[in-house]
Amino acid sequence: MQTELTKQEKMPFSNADLRSWAVVALAAIIWFILYNVIEPFANWLAYGLLALPQDSQLGQSLAFFFYDVPKLLLLLSGMIFLISLVQTFIDAQKVRAMVEKRGEGVGNLMAAFFGAVTPFCSCSSVPLFIGFVQAGIPLGITLTFLITSPLISEVAFVLLIGMFGWKIALLYLISGTTIGMISGLILGRMKLERYVEGFVYDIKPRSGVQIALEEKLTWVDRINRSAESAREIVSKVWLYVIVGIAIGAGIHGFVPENALTGIMGKDAWWSVPVSVLIGIPLYSNPAGIIPIVSALLDKGASLGTVLAFMMSVIALSLPEMIILRRVLKPQLIAIFIGVIAAAIIITGYLFNILI
Repeated sequence: MQTELTKQEKMPFSNADLRSWAVVALAAIIWFILYNVIEPFANWLAYGLLALPQDSQLGQSLAFFFYDVPKLLLLLSGMIFLISLVQTFIDAQKVRAMVEKRGEGVGNLMAAFFGAVTPFCSCSSVPLFIGFVQAGIPLGITLTFLITSPLISEVAFVLLIGMFGWKIALLYLISGTTIGMISGLILGRMKLERYVEGFVYDIKPRSGVQIALEEKLTWVDRINRSAESAREIVSKVWLYVIVGIAIGAGIHGFVPENALTGIMGKDAWWSVPVSVLIGIPLYSNPAGIIPIVSALLDKGASLGTVLAFMMSVIALSLPEMIILRRVLKPQLIAIFIGVIAAAIIITGYLFNILI
């Protein structure tokens, strides 16, 4: 009997694990097929079924909307599942211990670096925030990570290299990391813990026994938890995402590029702050904003102003603020937006002066 148990413990995958992975593999295949038929289906809806001219403003807006809504919801569900799966392997206590050993400053730098190299999106902000607070990581360091992670996108970095070269891509990477670190330092010094929703602090830290039990999670447990996390988060934000994309579709089809380029020139002192203010309520994923950046630069907009606009769209998007409202009070949301916007504006001015 003991020999059989020993053999079972040594098996890397049980039959239940294999069945779960089979379901995941099937879901991944379906996801891949759906993702690749979205664009032709969206064009068929707008230009075929509705018979709208391809060069019409309404046609372009609806094609953008029909394409981006399912694409983004598929990306959200897939990314949140993968992020949640990764999180089942992360020992928050070890992360806390590593950060706390370095203290403030170095801890913020580590958090900014970790945020820059990890593919966490804004939709993972709430579980990450709760996990960091539960682990005892200081608020300023936690906010550094939450700022840097969505601001520095691997997709945006790769696209910037391909479209503009290493110089602009590295400027984006360095400036985004700097913004996250400095903003986190400022927010940490302001002692804003009272503006975090009370239930976050009521979550009891895990004991050593609980951690040990979590380390023995089976693949079935990990997959089920990840799927439930994806379902829960997507169900709470899908409507707001659709509203945000609808606004973006209207701008895509009806707002001419010259209207934005006219206020993004290098000569007007107010171009950077106005561009940031325009970007804050907008929503776009990095892959969607980079073509807009390219078009604006081609039309003569200044680099610093356009990068500031791009960063405000990515870092201060409407869905992220809505998600963060679950754990942050309105006062901290306002301070959060103000500090990051100020850092982005300063960065935009510096780029316009130096380049």
